Amino acid sequence: MIKTVFLGVKPMTSIQNKIQSLIQKVKPHHHHAELIEKTLQLNLGKLGPHGELMIDTRPHTGRSAEDKYVVKTPTTEKTVWWENNIREMSPELFDKLTNIILDDMAAKKEIFTTEKSLGSKLHIALGVRVLSPYPSAILFSEYMFKEKTDGVFDTYYILHAPDLQINPEELGVRSKTVIVTCFEKKMTLIIGTKYSGEIKKSMFSILNYLLPTKNVLPMHSGANLTPKNESYVFFGLSGTGKTTLSTDTETLIIGDDEHGLSPEGVFNFEGGCYAKTYKLGKDTEPEIFDASSRFGSYLENVYFDSENFAVDFFNGSETENGRSSYPLNFIPKRVESSNGPIPKDIFFLSADAFGVLPPLAKLSTEEAQKYFVLGYTAKLAGTEIGVKSPKATFSPCFGAPFMLRHPTEYAKILKEYLEKYKINVWLVNTGWYGGAYGEGERFPLKITRDLIRAVQNHELDLPLTNDHFEKDEIFGFYVPKKVRTIDTKILSPKQAWKNPEAYQAKALELKTSFDNQLKKFFN
Repeated sequence: MIKTVFLGVKPMTSIQNKIQSLIQKVKPHHHHAELIEKTLQLNLGKLGPHGELMIDTRPHTGRSAEDKYVVKTPTTEKTVWWENNIREMSPELFDKLTNIILDDMAAKKEIFTTEKSLGSKLHIALGVRVLSPYPSAILFSEYMFKEKTDGVFDTYYILHAPDLQINPEELGVRSKTVIVTCFEKKMTLIIGTKYSGEIKKSMFSILNYLLPTKNVLPMHSGANLTPKNESYVFFGLSGTGKTTLSTDTETLIIGDDEHGLSPEGVFNFEGGCYAKTYKLGKDTEPEIFDASSRFGSYLENVYFDSENFAVDFFNGSETENGRSSYPLNFIPKRVESSNGPIPKDIFFLSADAFGVLPPLAKLSTEEAQKYFVLGYTAKLAGTEIGVKSPKATFSPCFGAPFMLRHPTEYAKILKEYLEKYKINVWLVNTGWYGGAYGEGERFPLKITRDLIRAVQNHELDLPLTNDHFEKDEIFGFYVPKKVRTIDTKILSPKQAWKNPEAYQAKALELKTSFDNQLKKFFN
Protein backbone atom coordinates (compact mmCIF):
# COMPACT_ATOMS: atom_id res chain seq x y z
CA MET A 1 0.00 0.00 0.00
CA ILE A 2 1.20 3.52 -0.79
CA LYS A 3 1.01 5.89 2.11
CA THR A 4 -0.65 9.14 1.11
CA VAL A 5 -1.41 12.31 3.01
CA PHE A 6 -4.46 13.97 1.56
CA LEU A 7 -5.78 17.43 1.30
CA GLY A 8 -7.68 17.96 4.53
CA VAL A 9 -10.63 19.89 3.07
CA LYS A 10 -13.96 19.44 4.90
CA PRO A 11 -16.36 18.46 2.09
CA MET A 12 -13.86 16.03 0.56
CA THR A 13 -14.41 12.96 2.77
CA SER A 14 -16.11 10.75 0.17
CA ILE A 15 -13.71 11.89 -2.54
CA GLN A 16 -10.75 11.34 -0.24
CA ASN A 17 -11.96 7.82 0.56
CA LYS A 18 -12.36 7.06 -3.15
CA ILE A 19 -8.83 8.21 -3.91
CA GLN A 20 -7.42 6.24 -0.97
CA SER A 21 -9.24 3.15 -2.21
CA LEU A 22 -8.03 3.71 -5.76
CA ILE A 23 -4.41 4.15 -4.71
CA GLN A 24 -4.49 0.93 -2.69
CA LYS A 25 -5.02 -1.11 -5.85
CA VAL A 26 -2.32 0.69 -7.85
CA LYS A 27 1.21 -0.67 -8.09
CA PRO A 28 3.50 1.66 -6.14
CA HIS A 29 6.13 1.94 -8.86
CA HIS A 30 6.43 1.33 -12.58
CA HIS A 31 9.79 1.05 -14.30
CA HIS A 32 9.91 3.16 -17.47
CA ALA A 33 10.30 0.07 -19.64
CA GLU A 34 7.22 -1.46 -17.99
CA LEU A 35 5.19 1.68 -18.69
CA ILE A 36 6.26 1.52 -22.33
CA GLU A 37 5.33 -2.17 -22.47
CA LYS A 38 1.92 -1.45 -20.91
CA THR A 39 1.33 1.34 -23.43
CA LEU A 40 2.01 -1.07 -26.29
CA GLN A 41 -0.20 -3.79 -24.76
CA LEU A 42 -3.09 -1.34 -24.46
CA ASN A 43 -2.54 -0.22 -28.06
CA LEU A 44 -1.99 3.37 -26.92
CA GLY A 45 1.27 3.77 -28.80
CA LYS A 46 3.88 2.04 -30.97
CA LEU A 47 7.64 1.80 -31.15
CA GLY A 48 9.70 3.78 -33.64
CA PRO A 49 12.88 2.58 -35.37
CA HIS A 50 15.14 3.39 -32.39
CA GLY A 51 12.70 2.31 -29.72
CA GLU A 52 10.96 5.68 -29.44
CA LEU A 53 7.48 5.47 -27.93
CA MET A 54 5.21 7.09 -30.52
CA ILE A 55 1.92 8.50 -29.23
CA ASP A 56 -0.99 9.89 -31.24
CA THR A 57 -3.20 12.30 -29.27
CA ARG A 58 -5.52 13.35 -32.08
CA PRO A 59 -7.91 15.11 -32.30
CA HIS A 60 -6.13 17.19 -29.64
CA THR A 61 -2.65 18.03 -30.93
CA GLY A 62 -2.34 21.21 -28.85
CA ARG A 63 -3.67 22.77 -25.68
CA SER A 64 -7.42 23.35 -25.38
CA ALA A 65 -7.02 26.98 -24.37
CA GLU A 66 -10.78 27.63 -24.37
CA ASP A 67 -11.48 24.85 -21.88
CA LYS A 68 -9.36 26.01 -18.94
CA TYR A 69 -11.18 26.54 -15.63
CA VAL A 70 -10.35 27.58 -12.08
CA VAL A 71 -12.73 26.92 -9.21
CA LYS A 72 -14.04 30.23 -7.89
CA THR A 73 -13.69 30.64 -4.13
CA PRO A 74 -13.50 33.74 -1.91
CA THR A 75 -9.71 33.63 -2.34
CA THR A 76 -9.42 32.98 -6.09
CA GLU A 77 -12.21 35.46 -6.83
CA LYS A 78 -9.87 38.27 -5.73
CA THR A 79 -6.49 36.92 -6.87
CA VAL A 80 -7.00 35.20 -10.25
CA TRP A 81 -6.67 37.21 -13.47
CA TRP A 82 -10.09 36.07 -14.74
CA GLU A 83 -9.93 38.29 -17.85
CA ASN A 84 -7.16 35.99 -19.09
CA ASN A 85 -9.59 33.58 -20.77
CA ILE A 86 -10.00 31.66 -17.51
CA ARG A 87 -13.44 30.17 -17.00
CA GLU A 88 -15.08 29.99 -13.60
CA MET A 89 -16.29 26.75 -12.08
CA SER A 90 -18.34 26.29 -8.93
CA PRO A 91 -17.01 24.08 -6.10
CA GLU A 92 -20.13 21.93 -6.46
CA LEU A 93 -19.48 21.19 -10.14
CA PHE A 94 -15.83 20.46 -9.39
CA ASP A 95 -16.87 17.89 -6.78
CA LYS A 96 -19.31 16.35 -9.24
CA LEU A 97 -16.64 16.03 -11.94
CA THR A 98 -14.17 14.61 -9.44
CA ASN A 99 -16.64 11.91 -8.44
CA ILE A 100 -17.36 11.10 -12.10
CA ILE A 101 -13.63 10.63 -12.77
CA LEU A 102 -13.01 8.55 -9.65
CA ASP A 103 -15.99 6.27 -10.37
CA ASP A 104 -14.73 5.84 -13.93
CA MET A 105 -11.21 5.02 -12.71
CA ALA A 106 -12.52 2.57 -10.12
CA ALA A 107 -14.30 0.63 -12.89
CA LYS A 108 -11.13 0.29 -14.96
CA LYS A 109 -8.96 -2.81 -14.90
CA GLU A 110 -5.79 -0.91 -14.09
CA ILE A 111 -4.80 2.62 -13.01
CA PHE A 112 -1.27 3.98 -13.07
CA THR A 113 0.30 6.55 -10.78
CA THR A 114 3.48 8.39 -9.90
CA GLU A 115 4.58 10.69 -7.08
CA LYS A 116 6.98 13.44 -8.16
CA SER A 117 7.92 17.01 -7.37
CA LEU A 118 8.56 20.31 -9.12
CA GLY A 119 11.06 23.00 -8.26
CA SER A 120 14.12 22.54 -6.12
CA LYS A 121 14.77 21.68 -2.49
CA LEU A 122 17.43 24.42 -2.47
CA HIS A 123 14.85 27.04 -3.51
CA ILE A 124 11.25 25.85 -3.17
CA ALA A 125 9.50 22.62 -4.20
CA LEU A 126 5.93 21.42 -4.75
CA GLY A 127 4.76 17.80 -4.68
CA VAL A 128 2.57 16.30 -7.40
CA ARG A 129 0.76 12.98 -7.70
CA VAL A 130 -0.69 11.89 -11.06
CA LEU A 131 -3.31 9.16 -11.51
CA SER A 132 -4.27 8.00 -15.00
CA PRO A 133 -5.57 4.96 -16.90
CA TYR A 134 -2.87 5.73 -19.49
CA PRO A 135 0.61 4.36 -18.67
CA SER A 136 1.98 6.70 -21.34
CA ALA A 137 0.73 9.71 -19.33
CA ILE A 138 2.58 8.40 -16.28
CA LEU A 139 5.75 7.91 -18.35
CA PHE A 140 5.41 11.52 -19.54
CA SER A 141 4.94 12.67 -15.92
CA GLU A 142 7.97 10.62 -14.86
CA TYR A 143 10.02 12.44 -17.49
CA MET A 144 8.67 15.94 -17.00
CA PHE A 145 8.59 16.11 -13.21
CA LYS A 146 11.45 15.59 -10.76
CA GLU A 147 12.13 12.82 -8.30
CA LYS A 148 10.06 13.13 -5.15
CA THR A 149 11.88 15.26 -2.61
CA ASP A 150 11.49 15.99 1.08
CA GLY A 151 10.51 19.46 2.19
CA VAL A 152 7.81 20.25 -0.39
CA PHE A 153 5.60 23.12 0.77
CA ASP A 154 2.45 21.36 -0.51
CA THR A 155 1.23 18.52 -2.75
CA TYR A 156 -1.25 18.69 -5.65
CA TYR A 157 -3.10 15.84 -7.34
CA ILE A 158 -3.81 15.43 -11.06
CA LEU A 159 -6.70 13.14 -11.99
CA HIS A 160 -6.11 12.42 -15.67
CA ALA A 161 -9.15 11.11 -17.60
CA PRO A 162 -8.26 11.42 -21.30
CA ASP A 163 -10.92 9.04 -22.61
CA LEU A 164 -13.75 10.00 -20.25
CA GLN A 165 -16.87 11.05 -22.15
CA ILE A 166 -18.92 13.74 -20.44
CA ASN A 167 -22.09 15.54 -21.50
CA PRO A 168 -21.24 19.27 -21.71
CA GLU A 169 -24.86 20.41 -21.85
CA GLU A 170 -25.82 18.41 -18.80
CA LEU A 171 -22.84 19.68 -16.79
CA GLY A 172 -22.88 23.25 -18.09
CA VAL A 173 -19.34 23.26 -19.50
CA ARG A 174 -18.16 24.49 -22.90
CA SER A 175 -17.15 21.16 -24.45
CA LYS A 176 -16.25 17.54 -23.75
CA THR A 177 -12.78 18.74 -22.76
CA VAL A 178 -12.22 20.24 -19.30
CA ILE A 179 -8.97 21.27 -17.58
CA VAL A 180 -9.83 22.61 -14.15
CA THR A 181 -7.83 23.40 -10.99
CA CYS A 182 -9.18 23.81 -7.48
CA PHE A 183 -6.65 25.53 -5.22
CA GLU A 184 -8.71 24.91 -2.11
CA LYS A 185 -8.66 21.17 -2.75
CA LYS A 186 -5.20 21.14 -4.34
CA MET A 187 -6.31 19.18 -7.35
CA THR A 188 -6.46 19.40 -11.15
CA LEU A 189 -8.85 17.42 -13.36
CA ILE A 190 -7.99 16.77 -17.02
CA ILE A 191 -10.91 15.38 -19.00
CA GLY A 192 -11.35 14.49 -22.67
CA THR A 193 -7.87 15.20 -24.09
CA LYS A 194 -4.82 12.96 -24.51
CA TYR A 195 -2.48 15.87 -25.29
CA SER A 196 0.31 15.55 -22.70
CA GLY A 197 1.01 19.26 -22.57
CA GLU A 198 -2.11 19.68 -20.42
CA ILE A 199 -0.44 17.71 -17.59
CA LYS A 200 2.74 19.75 -17.75
CA LYS A 201 1.12 23.17 -18.13
CA SER A 202 -1.46 22.56 -15.40
CA MET A 203 1.34 22.23 -12.86
CA PHE A 204 3.14 25.25 -14.32
CA SER A 205 -0.05 27.29 -13.92
CA ILE A 206 -0.32 26.18 -10.29
CA LEU A 207 3.26 27.28 -9.57
CA ASN A 208 2.61 30.58 -11.36
CA TYR A 209 -0.22 31.20 -8.93
CA LEU A 210 1.53 30.09 -5.75
CA LEU A 211 5.11 31.36 -6.07
CA PRO A 212 4.62 35.17 -6.31
CA THR A 213 3.34 35.15 -2.72
CA LYS A 214 6.75 33.73 -1.78
CA ASN A 215 8.64 36.40 -3.80
CA VAL A 216 9.78 33.81 -6.33
CA LEU A 217 9.38 34.74 -10.01
CA PRO A 218 7.96 31.87 -12.11
CA MET A 219 9.32 32.08 -15.65
CA HIS A 220 8.16 30.60 -18.96
CA SER A 221 11.75 30.26 -20.05
CA GLY A 222 14.73 28.12 -20.88
CA ALA A 223 18.00 28.52 -19.00
CA ASN A 224 21.60 27.46 -19.43
CA LEU A 225 25.01 27.77 -17.79
CA THR A 226 28.27 28.78 -19.49
CA PRO A 227 31.74 27.38 -18.65
CA LYS A 228 32.27 30.59 -16.64
CA ASN A 229 29.46 29.46 -14.30
CA GLU A 230 27.17 32.27 -15.47
CA SER A 231 23.51 31.48 -16.06
CA TYR A 232 21.28 32.93 -18.78
CA VAL A 233 17.49 32.91 -19.08
CA PHE A 234 15.45 32.71 -22.30
CA PHE A 235 11.83 33.88 -22.03
CA GLY A 236 9.51 33.04 -24.90
CA LEU A 237 6.31 31.46 -26.05
CA SER A 238 6.22 28.01 -27.61
CA GLY A 239 8.04 28.01 -30.94
CA THR A 240 10.15 31.12 -30.36
CA GLY A 241 13.33 29.19 -29.58
CA LYS A 242 13.46 28.56 -25.80
CA THR A 243 14.41 24.90 -26.10
CA THR A 244 16.67 25.37 -29.12
CA LEU A 245 18.64 28.32 -27.72
CA SER A 246 18.95 27.01 -24.17
CA THR A 247 20.20 23.68 -25.55
CA ASP A 248 23.55 24.75 -27.01
CA THR A 249 26.72 22.69 -27.45
CA GLU A 250 28.75 25.53 -25.88
CA THR A 251 26.71 25.58 -22.64
CA LEU A 252 25.14 23.25 -20.10
CA ILE A 253 21.34 23.20 -20.09
CA ILE A 254 19.55 23.96 -16.81
CA GLY A 255 16.15 23.46 -18.42
CA ASP A 256 14.19 24.27 -21.57
CA ASP A 257 10.82 25.67 -20.51
CA GLU A 258 9.87 26.41 -16.89
CA HIS A 259 12.04 28.01 -14.24
CA GLY A 260 11.93 30.02 -11.05
CA LEU A 261 14.10 32.93 -9.95
CA SER A 262 14.76 33.22 -6.23
CA PRO A 263 17.42 35.08 -4.21
CA GLU A 264 19.48 31.85 -4.47
CA GLY A 265 19.40 31.94 -8.29
CA VAL A 266 17.68 30.15 -11.19
CA PHE A 267 16.13 26.71 -10.80
CA ASN A 268 14.32 24.40 -13.17
CA PHE A 269 10.79 23.39 -12.17
CA GLU A 270 10.96 20.23 -14.29
CA GLY A 271 13.07 17.13 -14.72
CA GLY A 272 12.70 16.81 -18.46
CA CYS A 273 12.15 18.54 -21.81
CA TYR A 274 9.11 18.83 -24.07
CA ALA A 275 10.64 19.98 -27.35
CA LYS A 276 8.92 20.91 -30.59
CA THR A 277 10.09 18.51 -33.29
CA TYR A 278 8.82 20.03 -36.54
CA LYS A 279 11.87 20.41 -38.81
CA LEU A 280 14.14 19.01 -36.11
CA GLY A 281 17.50 18.19 -37.72
CA LYS A 282 20.67 16.52 -36.48
CA ASP A 283 22.82 19.28 -37.96
CA THR A 284 20.92 22.23 -36.44
CA GLU A 285 19.87 20.76 -33.07
CA PRO A 286 22.05 17.68 -32.46
CA GLU A 287 21.35 17.31 -28.72
CA ILE A 288 17.56 17.43 -29.10
CA PHE A 289 17.67 15.19 -32.18
CA ASP A 290 19.73 12.52 -30.40
CA ALA A 291 17.55 12.70 -27.26
CA SER A 292 14.46 12.25 -29.47
CA SER A 293 15.88 9.31 -31.45
CA ARG A 294 16.62 6.64 -28.87
CA PHE A 295 14.91 4.00 -26.80
CA GLY A 296 12.63 5.59 -24.24
CA SER A 297 12.12 8.94 -25.94
CA TYR A 298 8.45 9.93 -26.03
CA LEU A 299 7.34 11.24 -29.41
CA GLU A 300 3.91 12.82 -29.56
CA ASN A 301 2.09 13.47 -32.85
CA VAL A 302 5.28 13.06 -34.87
CA TYR A 303 4.80 11.73 -38.41
CA PHE A 304 5.79 8.09 -38.85
CA ASP A 305 6.58 6.78 -42.32
CA SER A 306 5.34 3.21 -41.89
CA GLU A 307 6.45 2.18 -45.38
CA ASN A 308 10.09 3.00 -44.64
CA PHE A 309 9.78 2.48 -40.88
CA ALA A 310 11.17 5.95 -40.24
CA VAL A 311 10.37 9.03 -38.17
CA ASP A 312 9.91 12.13 -40.34
CA PHE A 313 10.34 15.33 -38.33
CA PHE A 314 9.89 17.43 -41.48
CA ASN A 315 6.40 16.16 -42.26
CA GLY A 316 3.87 18.48 -40.62
CA SER A 317 0.82 17.15 -42.45
CA GLU A 318 -0.84 15.93 -39.23
CA THR A 319 0.37 18.80 -37.05
CA GLU A 320 3.35 21.14 -36.83
CA ASN A 321 3.16 20.78 -33.05
CA GLY A 322 4.88 17.41 -32.89
CA ARG A 323 6.68 16.98 -29.59
CA SER A 324 9.47 15.01 -27.98
CA SER A 325 9.57 14.40 -24.25
CA TYR A 326 12.64 13.02 -22.54
CA PRO A 327 14.34 13.27 -19.14
CA LEU A 328 17.13 15.81 -18.82
CA ASN A 329 19.66 13.01 -18.44
CA PHE A 330 19.13 12.29 -22.16
CA ILE A 331 21.10 15.52 -22.73
CA PRO A 332 24.80 14.88 -21.93
CA LYS A 333 25.71 18.54 -21.44
CA ARG A 334 23.43 19.52 -18.57
CA VAL A 335 23.59 20.96 -15.07
CA GLU A 336 23.05 17.94 -12.83
CA SER A 337 21.39 19.96 -10.05
CA SER A 338 19.16 21.94 -12.46
CA ASN A 339 20.17 25.04 -10.48
CA GLY A 340 22.21 28.07 -11.49
CA PRO A 341 23.32 31.42 -10.04
CA ILE A 342 21.41 34.69 -10.47
CA PRO A 343 21.41 35.25 -14.27
CA LYS A 344 23.91 37.63 -15.84
CA ASP A 345 21.58 38.36 -18.76
CA ILE A 346 17.95 37.65 -19.64
CA PHE A 347 16.71 37.26 -23.23
CA PHE A 348 13.15 38.02 -24.36
CA LEU A 349 12.48 35.93 -27.50
CA SER A 350 9.93 37.29 -29.98
CA ALA A 351 9.12 35.81 -33.38
CA ASP A 352 8.22 39.14 -35.00
CA ALA A 353 5.85 38.47 -37.90
CA PHE A 354 6.06 42.11 -39.01
CA GLY A 355 9.82 41.87 -39.62
CA VAL A 356 10.63 45.23 -37.99
CA LEU A 357 12.27 44.27 -34.69
CA PRO A 358 16.08 43.88 -34.75
CA PRO A 359 17.65 40.47 -34.12
CA LEU A 360 19.12 41.89 -30.89
CA ALA A 361 18.40 45.01 -28.80
CA LYS A 362 19.33 46.06 -25.27
CA LEU A 363 16.50 47.16 -22.96
CA SER A 364 16.53 49.45 -19.95
CA THR A 365 14.90 48.17 -16.74
CA GLU A 366 11.74 50.18 -17.48
CA GLU A 367 11.63 48.90 -21.07
CA ALA A 368 12.22 45.36 -19.84
CA GLN A 369 9.23 45.62 -17.52
CA LYS A 370 7.03 46.84 -20.39
CA TYR A 371 8.22 44.28 -22.95
CA PHE A 372 7.73 41.59 -20.30
CA VAL A 373 4.10 42.64 -19.86
CA LEU A 374 3.69 42.95 -23.65
CA GLY A 375 5.02 39.47 -24.39
CA TYR A 376 4.88 40.23 -28.12
CA THR A 377 5.46 37.43 -30.60
CA ALA A 378 3.72 35.61 -33.43
CA LYS A 379 1.56 32.70 -32.39
CA LEU A 380 2.98 29.83 -34.41
CA ALA A 381 0.98 27.14 -36.15
CA GLY A 382 -0.08 24.09 -34.18
CA THR A 383 0.63 25.22 -30.62
CA GLU A 384 -3.06 25.76 -30.05
CA ILE A 385 -6.03 24.17 -31.76
CA GLY A 386 -7.24 26.18 -34.76
CA VAL A 387 -4.06 28.20 -35.30
CA LYS A 388 -2.98 27.38 -38.86
CA SER A 389 -0.58 30.22 -39.68
CA PRO A 390 1.54 32.72 -37.72
CA LYS A 391 -0.47 35.51 -36.13
CA ALA A 392 0.75 38.59 -34.25
CA THR A 393 -0.21 38.32 -30.61
CA PHE A 394 0.49 39.64 -27.15
CA SER A 395 1.01 37.17 -24.36
CA PRO A 396 1.93 38.95 -21.11
CA CYS A 397 4.97 37.56 -19.29
CA PHE A 398 5.70 35.51 -22.45
CA GLY A 399 3.24 32.92 -21.20
CA ALA A 400 -0.18 34.46 -20.53
CA PRO A 401 -2.10 31.17 -20.88
CA PHE A 402 -0.29 29.92 -17.77
CA MET A 403 -0.27 33.16 -15.76
CA LEU A 404 -3.12 33.04 -13.26
CA ARG A 405 -2.29 36.36 -11.61
CA HIS A 406 -2.31 39.82 -13.15
CA PRO A 407 0.83 40.46 -15.30
CA THR A 408 1.85 43.53 -13.28
CA GLU A 409 2.34 41.27 -10.22
CA TYR A 410 4.99 39.27 -12.08
CA ALA A 411 6.48 42.43 -13.66
CA LYS A 412 6.93 44.01 -10.23
CA ILE A 413 8.94 41.00 -9.00
CA LEU A 414 10.98 40.98 -12.22
CA LYS A 415 11.87 44.67 -11.81
CA GLU A 416 12.99 44.07 -8.22
CA TYR A 417 15.36 41.31 -9.33
CA LEU A 418 16.71 43.31 -12.29
CA GLU A 419 17.51 46.30 -10.09
CA LYS A 420 18.86 44.37 -7.11
CA TYR A 421 21.17 42.10 -9.11
CA LYS A 422 21.92 44.44 -12.07
CA ILE A 423 20.70 41.93 -14.67
CA ASN A 424 20.89 42.92 -18.36
CA VAL A 425 17.83 42.31 -20.56
CA TRP A 426 17.97 41.79 -24.33
CA LEU A 427 15.15 41.61 -26.87
CA VAL A 428 15.84 38.89 -29.47
CA ASN A 429 13.82 38.61 -32.68
CA THR A 430 13.77 34.99 -33.82
CA GLY A 431 11.19 35.86 -36.49
CA TRP A 432 11.46 37.72 -39.77
CA TYR A 433 13.63 40.43 -41.32
CA GLY A 434 13.64 42.32 -44.62
CA GLY A 435 9.83 42.26 -44.75
CA ALA A 436 6.79 40.92 -42.97
CA TYR A 437 5.87 37.23 -42.83
CA GLY A 438 5.33 36.02 -46.40
CA GLU A 439 7.74 38.60 -47.86
CA GLY A 440 10.82 38.66 -45.64
CA GLU A 441 13.01 35.82 -44.44
CA ARG A 442 13.27 34.15 -41.06
CA PHE A 443 16.47 34.79 -39.14
CA PRO A 444 18.76 31.76 -39.56
CA LEU A 445 19.37 29.87 -36.32
CA LYS A 446 23.11 30.36 -36.80
CA ILE A 447 22.71 34.17 -36.67
CA THR A 448 20.60 34.03 -33.49
CA ARG A 449 23.05 31.63 -31.85
CA ASP A 450 25.97 33.91 -32.76
CA LEU A 451 24.24 36.90 -31.17
CA ILE A 452 23.43 34.98 -27.99
CA ARG A 453 26.97 33.66 -27.75
CA ALA A 454 28.39 37.16 -28.25
CA VAL A 455 26.37 38.35 -25.24
CA GLN A 456 27.41 35.33 -23.17
CA ASN A 457 31.04 35.92 -24.13
CA HIS A 458 30.77 39.56 -22.89
CA GLU A 459 31.53 40.94 -26.34
CA LEU A 460 28.64 43.40 -25.94
CA ASP A 461 29.49 44.58 -22.44
CA LEU A 462 29.99 48.01 -23.97
CA PRO A 463 28.77 51.50 -23.10
CA LEU A 464 25.55 52.60 -24.82
CA THR A 465 27.34 55.17 -26.98
CA ASN A 466 27.09 55.97 -30.67
CA ASP A 467 30.32 54.05 -31.22
CA HIS A 468 28.74 50.76 -30.24
CA PHE A 469 24.95 51.10 -30.27
CA GLU A 470 22.30 52.95 -32.22
CA LYS A 471 19.15 54.11 -30.45
CA ASP A 472 16.10 53.01 -32.44
CA GLU A 473 14.15 56.13 -33.36
CA ILE A 474 10.77 54.37 -33.15
CA PHE A 475 11.09 51.85 -30.32
CA GLY A 476 13.75 53.58 -28.22
CA PHE A 477 15.88 50.52 -27.40
CA TYR A 478 19.57 50.24 -28.28
CA VAL A 479 20.70 48.13 -31.24
CA PRO A 480 24.36 47.00 -31.50
CA LYS A 481 26.10 48.34 -34.60
CA LYS A 482 28.51 45.43 -34.97
CA VAL A 483 28.45 41.85 -33.71
CA ARG A 484 31.15 39.47 -34.87
CA THR A 485 31.01 39.01 -38.65
CA ILE A 486 27.23 39.34 -38.96
CA ASP A 487 26.12 41.53 -41.86
CA THR A 488 25.21 44.99 -40.52
CA LYS A 489 22.14 45.01 -42.78
CA ILE A 490 20.77 42.11 -40.75
CA LEU A 491 21.47 43.88 -37.45
CA SER A 492 19.49 46.95 -38.57
CA PRO A 493 15.90 46.15 -39.65
CA LYS A 494 15.55 49.36 -41.64
CA GLN A 495 18.57 48.46 -43.77
CA ALA A 496 17.24 44.95 -44.33
CA TRP A 497 14.07 46.26 -46.00
CA LYS A 498 14.25 47.20 -49.68
CA ASN A 499 11.73 49.99 -49.14
CA PRO A 500 12.60 52.24 -46.12
CA GLU A 501 9.18 53.93 -46.24
CA ALA A 502 7.42 50.57 -46.04
CA TYR A 503 9.60 49.65 -43.06
CA GLN A 504 8.79 52.95 -41.35
CA ALA A 505 5.05 52.46 -41.82
CA LYS A 506 5.11 48.87 -40.55
CA ALA A 507 7.32 49.77 -37.57
CA LEU A 508 5.02 52.65 -36.56
CA GLU A 509 2.05 50.31 -36.90
CA LEU A 510 3.65 47.82 -34.52
CA LYS A 511 4.74 50.53 -32.08
CA THR A 512 1.17 51.88 -31.98
CA SER A 513 -0.14 48.41 -31.18
CA PHE A 514 2.49 48.15 -28.39
CA ASP A 515 1.35 51.46 -26.90
CA ASN A 516 -2.33 50.50 -27.08
CA GLN A 517 -1.64 47.16 -25.42
CA LEU A 518 0.39 48.74 -22.61
CA LYS A 519 -2.44 51.13 -21.77
CA LYS A 520 -4.39 48.10 -20.54
CA PHE A 521 -1.79 47.46 -17.85
CA PHE A 522 -0.05 50.76 -17.08
CA ASN A 523 -1.61 54.19 -16.54
